[in-house]
Amino acid sequence: MTPTSSALEPARFLSDFYISFWIPTAVLTTALVIKLPTIIRLWRDPLLRAVGGLLLLACGVFVFCTPSTIAAVNRWTGVPNISAPWCYSLLTAFCGSCLLLIIAWRNGLSDRSAATRRAMRWVVAVYSGVIAALWLLFALADTPVERLQDLDTYYANTPFMREEILLYLVAHSIACLITSWLIWNWVRTEGLDAWLRWGLKLLGVGYVLNLMFDAAKLVAVAARWCGRDLDWLSTDLAPPVAALSAINIAVGFILPHAGQYLHERWRVRLAHRELRPLYQLTRTVHGDRVPFALRATPELRLTRRETFIRDVLLPLTRHIDGDLDRRSYDAAVDLGHPPDRARALASAVSILDAVGTRGRTPEPADTAGGPDATHLLQEIGAVSRVLRHPDEIEAVRMRAAVTAIPAESAVHE
Repeated sequence: MTPTSSALEPARFLSDFYISFWIPTAVLTTALVIKLPTIIRLWRDPLLRAVGGLLLLACGVFVFCTPSTIAAVNRWTGVPNISAPWCYSLLTAFCGSCLLLIIAWRNGLSDRSAATRRAMRWVVAVYSGVIAALWLLFALADTPVERLQDLDTYYANTPFMREEILLYLVAHSIACLITSWLIWNWVRTEGLDAWLRWGLKLLGVGYVLNLMFDAAKLVAVAARWCGRDLDWLSTDLAPPVAALSAINIAVGFILPHAGQYLHERWRVRLAHRELRPLYQLTRTVHGDRVPFALRATPELRLTRRETFIRDVLLPLTRHIDGDLDRRSYDAAVDLGHPPDRARALASAVSILDAVGTRGRTPEPADTAGGPDATHLLQEIGAVSRVLRHPDEIEAVRMRAAVTAIPAESAVHE
């Protein structure tokens, strides 16, 4: 059949937007590599196993659906176009896995209701049946001419192959439609983690693009049934749409995990950095430092720094002047600081005073009547942050000293 000029123009236009199938394969492989350590560590978690299986199937779809791999599989088996049922089966298994994952993920592992189990059994039964039917129809069809890129439209009117093409497209469309509906309903749920919400949105976009892929393929095949040529929809539009869909789906799976991981790492590193001023101050008291460990995790380094600071502050509290602490707090409040910051400023004044006092006086023999330092040991982060503002600490200290003068005068009178 000679292509019409109207078909040539879109094909020429879309050829400028060609996306190699190896790009989504690389993105999907990256997602699998990122998830793999967690999957291995928590192998008993069925959701993680499902995610791993789904990403592996998605990689398989794009590896085996490239023209070079299609030709290689046909050549190795000696059966023309045997890649067709193989690729269709991978695509169908991927769709069924997506549906199973979303059902389990949405309802949670704690949901063991009969309805959920029944829905999952139906998905497994239906899509297993579809895969078996795909191979049976291919065995009954006559496909002697190898087609690497346009098999769907070339054999659109061939008995049994026609039914096979329609079956895989309908099964794929139904799975994508249901999965997309479940995802977009989930996105609207209140209280979702921001990273999870964005990941779900990308998954939703990916499955909408999958529906566009199915629509392009179905229209091209239906056009062949009607004696028209819209093959460019199948050969030029559908592949880049499928590639974009895979990239969105891969990133959608990566984002919640990677985003939460990076956010937690940033939080730990920020907490470690915020403790630096108080850590440096306590080092002047103790004369030592936290031992350096090259392979220590950020969490371990943070814990060691916190422990070091508290270990130094605990004996230092014997030298804290409780009266100075109370006057410093009142002074900070009078200067307009909110209660939490006023508490941190007062603690900073008290610690600095205690460091100076410790160098001039011996260790107290009895600490039973000493000030309660519970809040000091619990709020080391807030105290360390205010140590970065020595001007504010000095203002509080000066005001506290001024308020102490009338009290001392009254005592002498």
